[in-house]
Amino acid sequence: MPQLILGDYLSTPHTGHLGRGPYGELAKAELAEFLRHWSGLHRHALAGVRDRIHPTAQIHPSAIIGDDVIIGPHVRVYEFSTVRDGSVLCAGAQVGFNCEVTRCFLGERAVLGHRIGINRTLVGADAHLSAGLTVAAISLWNTDLRHPDREIIFRAPDGLYRCGTPRFGGILGDGCQTGNTISLGPGIAIGPRCRIASGVTLAGRTIPADSIITAPHTMNTSTRHARPATSGHRPPHPPAP
Repeated sequence: MPQLILGDYLSTPHTGHLGRGPYGELAKAELAEFLRHWSGLHRHALAGVRDRIHPTAQIHPSAIIGDDVIIGPHVRVYEFSTVRDGSVLCAGAQVGFNCEVTRCFLGERAVLGHRIGINRTLVGADAHLSAGLTVAAISLWNTDLRHPDREIIFRAPDGLYRCGTPRFGGILGDGCQTGNTISLGPGIAIGPRCRIASGVTLAGRTIPADSIITAPHTMNTSTRHARPATSGHRPPHPPAP
């Protein structure tokens, strides 16, 4: 089976306590192995932090933060957002208005715009994700989406990659940037510094670093000038009610 090393996509945290715990070894991990042990690694990291939410973090009073979430220095979480289920927000990360972040890793200085929903997803340092992006973690082809049992599998350059779990969204590498209204996953690995245009729907594959991803309808869109009205011509009156 192909291997997927997280260091090819993500930088490990260097600032604060996260750089000294299990997440400081993130770059060495193989994806399927990391997913298999993620819960235990997170418990270990949680036990080793002095301040689960760093004193310099700014959390809006309307935001909801789970009891098992780790938040690093200078993180900001804006109004009406939820961060839960063992998520990690590294130093300088920002979660915008009305986002939902479930079992995710946000690298240093990563930015989520407003109304973003990501689930079981790893986001690299300095990534910037714009409004209306969703990363799904469960295949639609499960018989019962409440109890998924269909393993997430996606195409890699050297064969099919098996995640070993029915719940995985994706990886968005360091420095990735996105437009708005984008749907990704389940099962995707996007290399560093990629740019994803608005309207893209993509799952089930790896994307090389420095790629530009556009939706077909974006390339086919055309515009034209309206024909000016003839002098003295008035549009017809609307019909009487």
